[in-house]
Amino acid sequence: MILVASSNPEDHGGVAQSRPGRTRPLARAVTAFALGAALSLASCTSAGDNPTASPTSAPATTSAPTTAPPTTAAPTTPPPTTPAPTTAAPTTAAPTTRAPSAPAPTPSPTTVRPPSPSPTTVRPTTPAPAPTAAVPDGWEGVDWEVLPTSRKVAALTFDGGASNTAVASILATLRSAGVPATFFVTGQFARAYPDSVRAMAAAGHPVGNHSDTHPYFSTSTNVVIRAELAAAEASISPLTGHTTRPLFRFPYGDRTPLDIAVVNGEGYVPFRWTVDTLGWKGTDGGITAAIVCDRVLDTARSGQIVLMHVGAHPTDGTTLDADALPCIIAGLRERGYGFVNLREFTG
Repeated sequence: MILVASSNPEDHGGVAQSRPGRTRPLARAVTAFALGAALSLASCTSAGDNPTASPTSAPATTSAPTTAPPTTAAPTTPPPTTPAPTTAAPTTAAPTTRAPSAPAPTPSPTTVRPPSPSPTTVRPTTPAPAPTAAVPDGWEGVDWEVLPTSRKVAALTFDGGASNTAVASILATLRSAGVPATFFVTGQFARAYPDSVRAMAAAGHPVGNHSDTHPYFSTSTNVVIRAELAAAEASISPLTGHTTRPLFRFPYGDRTPLDIAVVNGEGYVPFRWTVDTLGWKGTDGGITAAIVCDRVLDTARSGQIVLMHVGAHPTDGTTLDADALPCIIAGLRERGYGFVNLREFTG
């Protein structure tokens, strides 16, 4: 049904009020018209004949569910999907952290190396020389110039350092006279003339320690002194078959009370001399074999220690001590002296 608005000014409320005589008939007509229209609309809707109403209500109902799905499902799901891979990344980081923990075990095997130095530290076995022989009782603290005896005995001693020129001659004289003697040689001499050292020992003469390189002990440290003694001992004793202890002579006769104490501490008794023949000066120094002999005989006394040398003078080539030896032995014997070596005397 189509409703048509009337153009009659009387149909509008504002005009009706000015003409009250027509109000009631018009009101009835409007009411009847409205009622008929309502009934007609109701019958059309209930019967489903209105094609326009159905599509209009359908889109209204469909649009609501259609908007909901895209808004809820599509955008909301992607965010959770992205975090999943992001969480996987931390999982990879965890293994990466385990990799650094692998180097940690490596330091511990490295620390295990210290046990190796222990066997290396076994080097301190060097203290083997430490067990030094004790100095014979009563012989400490003195660089002996005279043997402590009242007997008429003399000790003939020979130093070996520079050369061995007179060794054979001296050994021959001692052997023919049947006289013992004592030799003091340096480590250098033993290394340079091993056969001479062997010959001394083979003839029955003790060979003592005269240091290794013949330095001045008064200006040497205790460490150097001990090293000198040890080096000489190491070179001499293999040649003689005997230790050099306790026989020692200071190079140049140079020493201090402290040096004597250090030497004693290594098991040595230092022996100086009662008389130096000065044969080492040679003829260049105004000495002769006769002077050498006279110096010994003129100082003869009980326990006399005589200093001589086995080498030749470096420039004139003389061997005055070897030359004067027969005179010395004969002269002392004439005065009633016998001969001793220092090892048998110290016991």
